[in-house]
Amino acid sequence: MGNCCSDVGGGMAAVGGTAASAATGNQNDAVDMFFKSRGIHGLFSQIELSFSASNLQNRDVFSKSDPMVVVYIKERDGAITEVFRTEVVLNSLNPTWITKYTITYHFEVVQTLLFHVFDVDTQFHNVDVKMLKLEEQQSLGEACCALSEIVIKPNRSLTFDLVRREESVTATRSQHQGKLTVHAEECISSKTTAEMVLRCSDLESKDLFSKSDPFLVISKLVESGISIPVCKTEVLKNDLNPTWKPVFLNIQQVGSKDSPLVIECFNFNSNGKHDLIGKVQKSLADLEKLHSGREGENLFLPTPVGHDFQNKILKGKLFVDKFSETVQHTFLDYLAAGFELNFMVAIDFTASNGNPRLPDSLHYIDPSGRLNAYQKAIYEVGEVLQFYDADKRFPAWGFGARPIDGPVSHCFNLNGSSNYCEVEGIRGIMMAYASALFNVSLAGPTLFGHVINKAALIASQSLANDAQKYFVLLIITDGVVTDLQETKDALVKASDLPLSILIVGVGGADFKEMEILDADKGERLESSTGRVASRDIVQFVPFRDVQSGEISIVQALLAELPTQFLTYMRSRDIKPST
Repeated sequence: MGNCCSDVGGGMAAVGGTAASAATGNQNDAVDMFFKSRGIHGLFSQIELSFSASNLQNRDVFSKSDPMVVVYIKERDGAITEVFRTEVVLNSLNPTWITKYTITYHFEVVQTLLFHVFDVDTQFHNVDVKMLKLEEQQSLGEACCALSEIVIKPNRSLTFDLVRREESVTATRSQHQGKLTVHAEECISSKTTAEMVLRCSDLESKDLFSKSDPFLVISKLVESGISIPVCKTEVLKNDLNPTWKPVFLNIQQVGSKDSPLVIECFNFNSNGKHDLIGKVQKSLADLEKLHSGREGENLFLPTPVGHDFQNKILKGKLFVDKFSETVQHTFLDYLAAGFELNFMVAIDFTASNGNPRLPDSLHYIDPSGRLNAYQKAIYEVGEVLQFYDADKRFPAWGFGARPIDGPVSHCFNLNGSSNYCEVEGIRGIMMAYASALFNVSLAGPTLFGHVINKAALIASQSLANDAQKYFVLLIITDGVVTDLQETKDALVKASDLPLSILIVGVGGADFKEMEILDADKGERLESSTGRVASRDIVQFVPFRDVQSGEISIVQALLAELPTQFLTYMRSRDIKPST
């Protein structure tokens, strides 16, 4: 753990664990880095799916059907994997199943689910459902949807008309098959956050000429016995009786209130080799008891004794001066309350992309149907975001080109209209893009300011009308932005609006300067007047960095979006209506 804070500045700052962190939603950076280093990105939330049906077809001669639901995950390549079975409800055409399916919701991925209802034959009623051979059961119908389509519903319930597989292929429905309702419930542990103020007394001094510089590391223990860090306090210099700033722990993050936690107290060293002063092992429930009893827990230090270790009990103690639990509104709460993500796109038509009619152009439309980088970014990002936009009418612009009989434009409507900028659906963006390639002359330079200001104007007008909308602008470009300071000014101004900006760099350009716009390294953008952005609203990804990687362009781009959304809502105290 010491190596993660080996520099003085980074090590002595709190990682998560501050009041400001909880307020903005940027909690526990160390944990984010731990997961990201293992290829795990984005928003995670545990969703519990429950099932009921009505007016199922009766397949039994002397009684009603005995239905069971089987859930499958459908991959992008069409592969289908079974993941869950309910119990069998006997003799019912309007069943409500008790067994529930828990799935991890990933915002940045389209999670396609297939639900298949079977009538289980009487001879198998004493067989464990996991052992049933589905080919021996009769189909009562099936339905398919993305998990996103369920969680955005006001009551998080979606009702399907069941179809028989042979009917879903032929698109005909000769007879009524009944309906299946799927209800999603976000596990409450993912919303509940424990706030604690931790204090130590009588710590041992580990420094020769001064007192210790203590900080705490809180880790969760997993089944393998490995401890995984979940939070770190700030370093308090020269203090043997420290009281740290509040720390915030999401209960799902640590497992449960009864899950064991290890709280270690270290003495900070600038070389990264921090001295362990002592530690305790407690659950959140134990820490709550320490708070209510106003008692301290003695730290201990594992000490070698022969070939073994014994815990040496120390004089120093850990106290919990504050313990409280709050339920914070989650990203899914806002969606269920009717908040939308409105998708917008802006495409680079500068001449550096190459002649669109030639195969070496970044804008080349392959007759075989293979997507170019621009098309792939539009399709993959739009495929995810379209579920969160009710009317699926998307503003689409181009920049850096000369429309017919006109000067170079740095924000023109992709559909060719002079009156409106929206197109219908992802297919509409693709068609408008292909059409524009043959109706404009590629020019330059690469300016972002105009399209950012256009998107910001739309977001500002929506905000003035109290609309429950958050806007997401996708900019796809092949080159480094020419109006860097103007772009910074536009981004700083837009940081106060319900807007996030995704930038994809395509082609072989050096995009290092573009990373300045993405404040992932902690330095917020500053305008030409010295104003600092109120929050980070940009995510920049070079297409080539993810093209052959384990994650897709859309996962890399959208990983931060829910946090940016929550940062905006919480900082302005906007709550979802219940």
